[in-house]
Amino acid sequence: MSKSPPPKPTESELEILQVLWQHGPNTVRFVNDQLSQKRDVGYTTTLKLLQLMLEKNLVHREDDSRTHVYRAAVKEEETQGVLLDRFVEATFGGSAMKLVMQALGNRSTSKEELDQIRSLLNEIEKQKDEE
Repeated sequence: MSKSPPPKPTESELEILQVLWQHGPNTVRFVNDQLSQKRDVGYTTTLKLLQLMLEKNLVHREDDSRTHVYRAAVKEEETQGVLLDRFVEATFGGSAMKLVMQALGNRSTSKEELDQIRSLLNEIEKQKDEE
């Protein structure tokens, strides 16, 4: 049985997930306080988004205490993978090379980053040779 990919979060939902991934399970108040450090977000807006995310199975809610605690129901790496796959497909016609060329051409890349990229490419090449 194949596992279906996690639902695609909206930008606002992704911001909430980032808070939960970084800080772990937390209350609506905590999530709202974290979001409000970047931009003005109302408590009721955060609450409504978390309720919608609960329906979409992006978060779980622990109802044990008076305050509801929300935790991410999707893994960060898995969600990043789904979003990246969709982005690469929609923006670069599925070409990882076009994505990398665009990313490297649009910003300054340090020698350390280039070394890490070379190392990753060598590992990928080694895995391909072993297949």
